Amino acid sequence: MMPFPPPRFMPPLGERPATPRERVLAQWRGINLAPLEIAQFNRAKAVATLIPRVLGDIRIDHRQAEAEIVKVWNAQLDPQLTAHAQPTQVRKGTLFVTVDSSVWLSEIVRYRRREILERLQGSFGRDLIAKISFRVG
Repeated sequence: MMPFPPPRFMPPLGERPATPRERVLAQWRGINLAPLEIAQFNRAKAVATLIPRVLGDIRIDHRQAEAEIVKVWNAQLDPQLTAHAQPTQVRKGTLFVTVDSSVWLSEIVRYRRREILERLQGSFGRDLIAKISFRVG
């Protein structure tokens, strides 16, 4: 009967032994840069893995939709109207439009709101633009 179990493999503590290549380079340079090279080696990432995350972080799809709304706004609506009112943002299905005066705000809300909403919904669908909110600004 054995009093102790057989010893298991234990990895060595401390730095790993230098390879022959690392020893020659350290001798030639006068300094061992192998640990620094190893530390920097693993930080590189492929661009293909970073681009989707970066584009998601800056919400590029949302910004593209807003740019398209401005283009359609300027192309399909009356030039007099677009001179006094411009879309500023889309949030949760509501298009926010900034109008330069309260007179134009009253004109748009009373007479042109439905026409504007129908034209934009015809271009983008009801899910992107469900309603419009006008503000003086």
